[in-house]
Amino acid sequence: MAIDFTFPPEVDAARLRVREFLHETVKPAFKLMRENEDASRKDWSALIKRLRSEAKASGNWLPHMPADVGGMGLGVTALAAVAAEAAKVPYGPYIINGHAPDEGNMHTLHHFATELQREKYLQPLLDGEVRSCFSMTEPDVAGSDPTLIQTTAVEQGDNWVINGHKWFTSGARGADFAIVIARTDPDATIPQARNSAFIVDCDSQGFEIIRDVETMSGSHNHCEIRYNDVIVPKENLLGERGGGHKLGQVRLGPARLAHCMRWIGEIETALEMLVDRAQNRFSHGSLLSEKQGIQWMMSDSAMELYAAKLMVLHAAYKIENGMEFKQEVSMAKHHVANTLWRVCDRAVQVHGALGYSTDSPLSGMLQQARWARLADGSDEVHQMRIAEILMRTYKEQGEIGPAIGGLPL
Repeated sequence: MAIDFTFPPEVDAARLRVREFLHETVKPAFKLMRENEDASRKDWSALIKRLRSEAKASGNWLPHMPADVGGMGLGVTALAAVAAEAAKVPYGPYIINGHAPDEGNMHTLHHFATELQREKYLQPLLDGEVRSCFSMTEPDVAGSDPTLIQTTAVEQGDNWVINGHKWFTSGARGADFAIVIARTDPDATIPQARNSAFIVDCDSQGFEIIRDVETMSGSHNHCEIRYNDVIVPKENLLGERGGGHKLGQVRLGPARLAHCMRWIGEIETALEMLVDRAQNRFSHGSLLSEKQGIQWMMSDSAMELYAAKLMVLHAAYKIENGMEFKQEVSMAKHHVANTLWRVCDRAVQVHGALGYSTDSPLSGMLQQARWARLADGSDEVHQMRIAEILMRTYKEQGEIGPAIGGLPL
């Protein structure tokens, strides 16, 4: 059996082209703007808009979408490398129009939208002219169990009327539309068939953004929203009635891995900062890098990052080849999220007071890393699913191999 972890020349060329654009064009532009003490919010906005235009013109645009809709046409495995590179540069994923939640929403619309919905909602998203949000999580029920959703959508003539309460609708401020999961069939025998998905224009009457939920790392456009008799035309049903759970899983499965791809870039950045600091900081008679305790932090981080990369590549390979991938994505999501947390924490520790301060990006990276263990399924839910699949596989097949990657060893 051949095991080859290299990319084909055309894929590696695309990865290197994105890397060059981000490091040679985007990074220096941000550096210059940060050094300009008179730079206004308007200046920053103009810079980002210009860089997005350059990304589009140079072919570094929509790495996650097929070529026939204007994307780079990368497979899921190649996308992992590009996404990791983008995460190493401020606003990198946004500059190349491969950021959450728009990235996942583009996939969802590409798979489920009607032609009218594609023209009205997907195309402007692909062109970078609008933003979107995904509205599923609710404050009054467990976010990890979408069968408990209480927001309702009721048929009235040629419309649906949505009422409910959502929060952590990321990206809601400034978004043109939301993909909303609401209960349409409360009496459905199968709980997973009770919900449907809708495209809701954010300027609809009754769509009320209450606040940007403040998190431990500040405000990041994770909004609390009320749906007060929001009228949605029937043609804005996304996918089939009762298919909201299926649509959510189709969206969130690959999206979880997309998060992992970006987190790998952040992990690598944090580890490089740790190593650089250790090799240049002198304390108690020697460099930090010469002390065993610090070397163990390096080696633990390196091993965890190595495992994270292998898990993401293998899960991406399975998605790309039409194989079952739920187990591998759950394992990757849990491992990579926890690796991000641990490596950022170690990097802060090695930097000492500097790492804890906002003079270093590490304090912010650590704060941001904490949400990774909650978003798109908490650690414990993924562990539960992993165990369920493990036990079911053993019961049905008499072995655990297919539930631990199905690898030939």
